[in-house]
Amino acid sequence: MLESGLMNGKVALVTGSGSGIGKECALAFAREGAKVVVADCNVSSGEETVRLIKASGGHAIFIRVDVSKAAEVESLVQQTMQTYGRLDVAHNNAGVESQMFSIVDSSEENWDRVIAINLKGVWLSLKYEIAAMLPQRQGAIVNTSSVLGLLGTKNVAPYIASKHGVIGLTKAAALEYADIGIRVNAVCPSITDTPMVRRTRGGAEVPPEHTANYPIKRLIKPEEVAEAVIWLCSDRASYVNGHSLVIDGCMSFQSAPPAHRPLT
Repeated sequence: MLESGLMNGKVALVTGSGSGIGKECALAFAREGAKVVVADCNVSSGEETVRLIKASGGHAIFIRVDVSKAAEVESLVQQTMQTYGRLDVAHNNAGVESQMFSIVDSSEENWDRVIAINLKGVWLSLKYEIAAMLPQRQGAIVNTSSVLGLLGTKNVAPYIASKHGVIGLTKAAALEYADIGIRVNAVCPSITDTPMVRRTRGGAEVPPEHTANYPIKRLIKPEEVAEAVIWLCSDRASYVNGHSLVIDGCMSFQSAPPAHRPLT
């Protein structure tokens, strides 16, 4: 495996790394020289990510986790420490889409599910990851928010609330641990070409007409988000802290942005 060295010798933990953005981030961390802990609730997809890393000459293990469960997240970090002895970088990426209903019509079950995974899951991950990094007095963490963590749209209030919350958590954590050497940032992609997006479309690809009004005329590739995550976790971003990096091809600030669905 060719290593550029940005993560050489480091241990990286990626939640939701069985597919989509998380998978590409896990592969990118490995290419950069990190030993990777692949964490996902889906065993088969998580193990496939590990297989790909090992096939390319990298180092990785898989640990199943439901990020909404404190005991499982705590165990995830403990197993990471037991296996590798340290935790240097983490990408808290696990998340789910929301059912599309108005606030009046949305169910409590939908709200609880989205908030538990997208927001509580990030908080729990931060809680145990930072605790593991404290003795080292250094570390870098990136949380996956969304462009909808900064904007709004109709009929997905739980998703919007969860992604706004991730940005708030990112700022709070960055401030609390800045003087110790632990940096916490976030990425805010718009719709990304992932299995989750295709799942919401019944497995179909997003047609070209859907992105006709996008400035770059296409969806973001998960590999492009991964590059941003790697940079934020690297020493090249050593003074970047508490930042929410928007990755949307300038879609969000055009005069009449296209309708945006929470599919990152």
